[in-house]
Amino acid sequence: MLSPKTKRNISRVLPFGVIWLVLGWINLFSQEAAKQDQNLNPSGAINVTPEVFVFASIAVTTVGLLVGAIEVLWLGNLFSKKSFSQKIGYKVVFYTIFLLVVIFITFPIAAGVELHISPLDPIVWERFSNFLTNIEFVSTLVSISFSLFVSLFYSEISENIGHGVLMNFFTGKYHKPIEEKRIFLFSDMKSSTTIAEQLGHIKYFELLREYYSDFSDAIIRHSGEVYQYIGDEIVISWKYEEGIKNNNCINCFFAMKEDLQKRSDWYVSTFGVVPTFKAGLHVGAVTTGEIGALKKEIIFTGDVLNTTARIQGLCNQYNVDILVSEDLIKVLPLANKFQVSALGTKGLKGKEEKMELYTFPR
Repeated sequence: MLSPKTKRNISRVLPFGVIWLVLGWINLFSQEAAKQDQNLNPSGAINVTPEVFVFASIAVTTVGLLVGAIEVLWLGNLFSKKSFSQKIGYKVVFYTIFLLVVIFITFPIAAGVELHISPLDPIVWERFSNFLTNIEFVSTLVSISFSLFVSLFYSEISENIGHGVLMNFFTGKYHKPIEEKRIFLFSDMKSSTTIAEQLGHIKYFELLREYYSDFSDAIIRHSGEVYQYIGDEIVISWKYEEGIKNNNCINCFFAMKEDLQKRSDWYVSTFGVVPTFKAGLHVGAVTTGEIGALKKEIIFTGDVLNTTARIQGLCNQYNVDILVSEDLIKVLPLANKFQVSALGTKGLKGKEEKMELYTFPR
């Protein structure tokens, strides 16, 4: 069974294959139509036979998936801390070499498919030599570069607004508001004001960037979705089934703490402090939908968000790092995996009914 991280990576890579396939078809048919209209057949050009069409479709999809895999699994992480202009510069150099290699490999195979001969046949390489010296080569480079630009543009947009959010915009899932049941985790850095005063604005911002980055793997591994970053607070959300499955929402909290602790020495040497956090968790119904005129967002509205924020705000009062509502405790398959402590009922600000709260001492 695939892990949440693997599923996420696959869902991020697949759109690259689709983008390259669609744009490849458009380019293939437009070039073929131009040749037919002008009765042209440049020396070195490959005619689009059914066999060539099938090969070309498989080839461009494969190249798209390769670009996606390289971008998602390697280059994206390699240049994650570079500026946008540096990212573009490094990627242009890398992908220029990559695409020339792709052309060098795929053209002889496509020519061999069309002529029904071996790609190593001298006739194929003579045609390839002619291809490199005519307008068809330039046209191919332009079309491939455009496919690369579109797929990398998609990658940057997906990275900035979130892959799940982007897919929901494309599919129109939340174009009309819907009601759904979700689990929320509100996490807040401890003593953030004091830390900010000690470090100064710029250094504190750098700490926040590393702090949030260290949460990423735990969130992905436990099927969470980042809803919002609000200063030193992060709001994580789960679809109800995903959140209770394998106690994902609780395990995510402890994984986040563990990942921070693993880098404690680095934080001390870099910032002179190890950030810690507290969290509140709750479950309930929300209305989810697109909103905004100048800038569209997918937002959640409902009492569960306010309640979760109130629960998280009580962590200091109880001197604990995590507080969980009774509603969530009741539906989690905790069994004997966790030691749970009841803290009694507590009235929450702005709410008439009191709520039973729990924590996980460790």
